[in-house]
Amino acid sequence: MTEAVIRKYIKQGEGKNVEFKSSLNSMPSDLFETVCAFLNRNGGIVLLGVDDNGKILGIDPNISEKIINDIVTTSNNPNKLNPPFLLFPGKIQLNEGLVIYIRVPESSQVHKCDGKIFDRSEDGDFVLTNTQQISELYIRKSTHYTEGKIYPKVKFEDFNKDLFPKVRNLLANRSPSHLWLSLSNEEIIKISGLKKKDYITGEEGYTLAAILLFGKDDVIQDILPHYKIEMLVRINNLERYDDRLQVMTNLIDAYDLLMKFIEKHLPDKFFMEGDQRVSLRERIFREVIANLIIHREYTNAHIATICIFNDRVELKNANKPYYHGKINPNNFSPIPKNPLISKFFLQLGRVEEIGSGILNVQKYLKFYSPDKEAEFIDDDIFMTTIPIPIIGEMVVETFGHKTIGDILILVKDKKMKRDAVIDALSETVNDAINVTINGTVNVTVSDTVKTRLKEELIFIVLSGEVNLWNIIKKFRIHRRTALRDMALLKQCGLIEFKGAPKIGKYVITEKLRELKIKKKGG
Repeated sequence: MTEAVIRKYIKQGEGKNVEFKSSLNSMPSDLFETVCAFLNRNGGIVLLGVDDNGKILGIDPNISEKIINDIVTTSNNPNKLNPPFLLFPGKIQLNEGLVIYIRVPESSQVHKCDGKIFDRSEDGDFVLTNTQQISELYIRKSTHYTEGKIYPKVKFEDFNKDLFPKVRNLLANRSPSHLWLSLSNEEIIKISGLKKKDYITGEEGYTLAAILLFGKDDVIQDILPHYKIEMLVRINNLERYDDRLQVMTNLIDAYDLLMKFIEKHLPDKFFMEGDQRVSLRERIFREVIANLIIHREYTNAHIATICIFNDRVELKNANKPYYHGKINPNNFSPIPKNPLISKFFLQLGRVEEIGSGILNVQKYLKFYSPDKEAEFIDDDIFMTTIPIPIIGEMVVETFGHKTIGDILILVKDKKMKRDAVIDALSETVNDAINVTINGTVNVTVSDTVKTRLKEELIFIVLSGEVNLWNIIKKFRIHRRTALRDMALLKQCGLIEFKGAPKIGKYVITEKLRELKIKKKGG
C-alpha cells in the first residue's frame, strides 16, 4: 500500500469502512471487534498509530513486528475470532511516524468475536443482540459467493496451461461430443463463468474460482497463502501420523492427488451394479472428496483436513452453514456453496448434480460398511465422518496371516468364496505390483496399465497357469499388449514362463506364492 493511499484514508476519516486505533505499543484490545464487524459487513481498513481525529501518532518501531505477529496469530485463534480469518497486516513509515495497516475483506461467513456478533455502521462497531438482525445477516451472507470475487490484475498467463489438455480429456471421457471441446482455452474459461464483469463496480477479469481451478501454484499461494488440504493416516501413530500428504495445488490436480491417497490407504470392496463391477471405495470417496473441494469456503484460513483412522475417515473444511447442525440425508435441500466450481466439476464428470454426494454415499455405504451410518454436520466447520471396514481386521479376520499359496489351497478345496478371496488378493497384489514396479522397472507405468496388470495377475493366481491366448481372450487386448504386460510382470519377478515357447504357460513365482496377505496399514 502506498503512502498516498494511506493519507487518502486518513483524510477521509473514520466511517463505515475506515477505523483508526491509537494504541502505540501493543495490539489494541478492541481491534478484533472492528475486524469482526468489517468481516460481517462490507470490509474495510484499520490503521494503527492514528488517533480518532486522524492525527498520526506512530507505532513504536521496536515492537511493530511483535504487534503484527500478535495480529496474525490472533486472527487464526477461534477462541477470539470464530470462524478464524487469517489477516496479513503491513506497515508503512510516514514522516509523522510508523503506521500499521490491516485490510479486512468482506467475508461470506458470519463471524463472532469473543462469542458476540459485531456489525459495522457509520458510528462504529456494535453488537447484534436482536434475533431478527442476526437472521438478516445470515440471509445476506447466504447470497455472497467469495469464489466469484474478480481479480482484475490476473492474466491468462497466470494459469497452468498443462491443465487444459487434461480438462479436454475429462470432458471427452464424459461426452465425446461435449460442446466445450471445440472452444479455445480462453473460451472455456469464459463460457464456464470463470471470467466475468461486475456491472456495479465495472470491474472485469478472472474470478477466484478460475484461479483455484487453473492458477499456477505460486499464483494461488500469493492470493490465498493459507490454502492447503492436509491428509493424515492415524492408525498406529495417533498423536502424529503414519503417513501424510499436503496439497497446495489447483483443484483439478488436487482431486486426483487426494483420490490416490485414499486408494493407497483404504481397503476396497468390489460390488456388482447391474452387470457392471464397481469399486465401492471409489464410488463413496469421489463424492466426499468432491464435496470438500466444491463446498469449501476458500477465504477462510482454516486448513481442510482428511484424516484416516482405523475405523473411519473424518473430513473437515471451512463452511458457510445453512442448517447449523446434523444433516438428515433423507430430508434436506441441497444448497450450492461455490456454484462456479461446482458447475465446472459437473462438466468434468466428477460430480453428478448438487446434493448427489450425500445421497450416493448413503447408497453405497450400506454395502461398504454394513449397519453403519455416515454423519454430516453443517456448521462453520463442515464435518463429514465416513465409517470404513476396520483396517487391519477386514483381511486378517478372514485369512489370518496366510500366504497367497495358502489361499490358493483353500480356493482349490472350495473352503473360501472366490469373491472374498479376490478382495483380499486385490489389496496384496496391488501392493506387490506398485512396490516392484517402483523398485525394479525403469519405465513409467500409467495407472490404467497398473490396474490391468493387477487384474491379469489375479487371473493367473486363481487359474494356476495360463497361456498368452487366455490373457488375450480374457482381457480383450491385442497380442502385443498381452506380451508387453507379461514381460513387465516377469521383470517384476511376479510370474515366470514354464514350458516350450509355443505351448508353455505363465505361472506365479515362488516369491509371489510366499507373499503374505498384507495387513492393511501395517
